[in-house]
Amino acid sequence: MTKLLFVKASPRDDRSISIRLANEYLAAYREEHPDLEVDIIDLWQADLPEFDGDAAAAKVSFFGEPEMNGKQRTVYDALIEVFNRFNSADEYLIAAPLWNFGVPYKLKQYIDVLTMPGTLFGFEPDKGYLGLLKNKRVTTIHTAAIYMPNLPKTYGADYMTQYLADWFEFAGVTDVTSLWYYGSKMRSEADTKIAYDEAVAAVRSAAKR
Repeated sequence: MTKLLFVKASPRDDRSISIRLANEYLAAYREEHPDLEVDIIDLWQADLPEFDGDAAAAKVSFFGEPEMNGKQRTVYDALIEVFNRFNSADEYLIAAPLWNFGVPYKLKQYIDVLTMPGTLFGFEPDKGYLGLLKNKRVTTIHTAAIYMPNLPKTYGADYMTQYLADWFEFAGVTDVTSLWYYGSKMRSEADTKIAYDEAVAAVRSAAKR
């Protein structure tokens, strides 16, 4: 049985176009895999640990810094709990709108919590970082109200696609598909419907690949 973790990175829930498209992806995926197990994490409702000084101290202990004290160990255990849930999935579906050229801050917090040495990545002085996630697949679904790749930079820029691809590669995952619905506020009503229908078709096709 395949387990998929659906990461909701928009606070708008079902009003979010990225989440609606992700739901289309899931519906198509279930048509092919009716026994699919789906775990949903809404980053705006999840109790994510703060990556504070204690968390940073717990992280650098991997590199030979002083051993963790009791409070740091408690924080570390909370970080590992989040990671274990993430790592238990075979596939990831991330719905994330473009915010200020990049990822929503809750998604960045989630990534910072997950990025722990010894679990997500290792390090060897003669090789550098080593991703520890194996045999995973990722689909990311993104939306932008104004940004479109064919417009000048005065209409925005996309630093999210490459950031997420690089982070997953750093973690050991190279099977990453990014799907976009651009310029939702830049089209006529008729063109908006056409573009949205095309986006739905694209995500449903990706789910069946």
